[in-house]
Amino acid sequence: MTEAASSPAKPGKNAFLFVVVAVILNMLSFGIIMPVMPALLLDITGLAAEQSVSYGGWLSMTFAIANFFMMPILGGLSDRYGRRPVLLASIAMLGIDLLIMGLAPTLAVLFIGRFLGGMFSATYSVANAYIADVTEPEDRGRAFGIMGAAFGIGFILGPVFGGLLGEINPRLPFFVAAGIAGLNFLYGWFILPESLREEDRRDFDIVRANPFGAMVHFSKVPRVAWFIIAIGLYQIAHAVYPSTWNFHGEIRYDWSEFEIGLSLAFVGVGSALGQGLLTGYLIKRMGPMRAALFGFSSNAIALFLFSLAGAPWMAYAIIAVSSVGGVAMPAINTITSTLTPRNEQGELQGAQASMMAFTLIFSPVLMTQTLKYFANLPESDPLHTGGAAFFLAGLITTLSLVPLFVGIGINRRAIARAAAAETTAAE
Repeated sequence: MTEAASSPAKPGKNAFLFVVVAVILNMLSFGIIMPVMPALLLDITGLAAEQSVSYGGWLSMTFAIANFFMMPILGGLSDRYGRRPVLLASIAMLGIDLLIMGLAPTLAVLFIGRFLGGMFSATYSVANAYIADVTEPEDRGRAFGIMGAAFGIGFILGPVFGGLLGEINPRLPFFVAAGIAGLNFLYGWFILPESLREEDRRDFDIVRANPFGAMVHFSKVPRVAWFIIAIGLYQIAHAVYPSTWNFHGEIRYDWSEFEIGLSLAFVGVGSALGQGLLTGYLIKRMGPMRAALFGFSSNAIALFLFSLAGAPWMAYAIIAVSSVGGVAMPAINTITSTLTPRNEQGELQGAQASMMAFTLIFSPVLMTQTLKYFANLPESDPLHTGGAAFFLAGLITTLSLVPLFVGIGINRRAIARAAAAETTAAE
């Protein structure tokens, strides 16, 4: 094993760049399959998008159940053994998952692939813990924003390639994505350094590492717990994008695989520009608390507008406007990581990811079933619409502002003291 594999590298710009590139490649391999899911389900089941959308929701639910139970375990393991091995295991399993899905002859095999993928999908949460390791608190808002931009870049390239490849064969993007995951694994194996110092590691505790144990642990710190609740509600609403956007585009706008991919790429451009150029500025200018409120509110408005967008040009216009809402999660990550000790950052990210995974157990089914019900009503029915899922998501995002306000109220003084200390340290 290389020296990089056995001892942590000194935190710095190179370590930060390594994990950003890993996230870009990982999201590229994920985004490449999104435009073809309706076509793949048509190939396997023979059902059109209006009917197969429900299977898309159940597949997401299967992924989330495995994800929910494994995320805090992987976060705890990364606090004990380091971030690098957990990231590598996650990337390797992503490649296996993609191969299984690409080869799946039946729905049952497709579900097995999604379950295995969910078990080891720790890349983004452990990457966030990695970022917390290699950055100072005053720089984390910008760093988490760049991570969001890396996520967006994957969605700029992935869906376009996926749409183009899907026009040839709906299974081809899965094999290409598996190859990208393999390259990502090799990149991490030979280049990615460890970020967690030996003195910052803690013993693995299965009680705290199970999803309920993680929630109990953070419920004892109510100022962090309120933010986790806000994240949960936000993620219930946000699930409307990955679970319904591809089916929604085909049903509402009659988009082809390439057109679905192009729209997702536009989402990626907006996310990359918004988070890469605006997030760090907004968090420093507004402070993380006001930036979080601004991000959550912007997302709620965008979702309500999407529910009314009856023409493709409207959807594109709203994507452009909604990109500023990308500040929401980096702002929340800045707050919660500031309030959490260094040797519990992995557990923090695991608990947050576990909450997200818990919401994804039922939220994709909720969103896809809402889309299916209202889209299949007779066109003469006044309730017939392809935008009902987005309206529901807008309502839930508005509700998430309640625990966010409570968390901010509890933490206002603590975060102000932390900000003052960071400013003094910087000077």
